[in-house]
Amino acid sequence: MKAEAWMFAICTVFLVLITPTYWLVTSASEEGGDWTGTSALTMCTLLTAMCTAYLGFHAKRMDERPEDRKDGEIVEGAGELGFFPPYSWWPLWAAATAALMVFSIAMAAWWLTIMAAVLGSLALCGWIFEYYRGEHAH
Repeated sequence: MKAEAWMFAICTVFLVLITPTYWLVTSASEEGGDWTGTSALTMCTLLTAMCTAYLGFHAKRMDERPEDRKDGEIVEGAGELGFFPPYSWWPLWAAATAALMVFSIAMAAWWLTIMAAVLGSLALCGWIFEYYRGEHAH
């Protein structure tokens, strides 16, 4: 993960340099600056710094991977990579109920919000427990 940490570190340095520059350039205008863009760049800077810290923290605790060495070969990375879940319909229903809930809040239809919350909790429970029963049970 050292390579990934370095990539995020470079992005963080770039954003640390660009954010104040953007703020200075936009504050020179007659309107008084663009606070929205400055806030977005600041949040992006903090997000990339957080990813850098996370990846750097875990890179120190992991064994060295072939991707992190200059003499690493593709063959060295062969083997089982982990468990990848098969298809699932539950994320679709969870997203649909989340969209319905946002829509019902925007339209101030509180009765629909309650129905969407109930359906959303059912979809979330189905998504969480899909590996305990049915075709993909463990």
